[in-house]
Amino acid sequence: MTMNKVLNEIKLRVDWSELDYFGHVNNVAFFKYIQSSRVCFFDRVGLTKSHKETNIGPILASCNCDFKKPLFYPGTVSVLSRIGFIKDTSFSLNHILINENEDVVAEAQDIIVLYDFNKNEKVTIPDSLKESFQNLMD
Repeated sequence: MTMNKVLNEIKLRVDWSELDYFGHVNNVAFFKYIQSSRVCFFDRVGLTKSHKETNIGPILASCNCDFKKPLFYPGTVSVLSRIGFIKDTSFSLNHILINENEDVVAEAQDIIVLYDFNKNEKVTIPDSLKESFQNLMD
């Protein structure tokens, strides 16, 4: 995956508690790193605030991760994220996870649906939010 336009970048410290029996970072921790980037992105584009005000917000429909290289302690991991697609009720965030040597250790994709928690149903992404996403992508 190439990252034409990085919209969000976070750098996280690898914690010793994230290691597995084999001495490398457990796969579960990768999903925690991805989640951190996703939540940061939601904050950045106003989805967190909007959800608090309207009870309409993002819900994770899918998260896939391809592991490329092991990640070790001590170290850091950077998560670079961008929007992959925007549809009527959903969008994707694509992530690249990079170690401190700038090696790609994983590639991931989230599918996020805009959800009305009052009605328990997905809703159309408003044009204003789609426009906001598009502006970030340009």
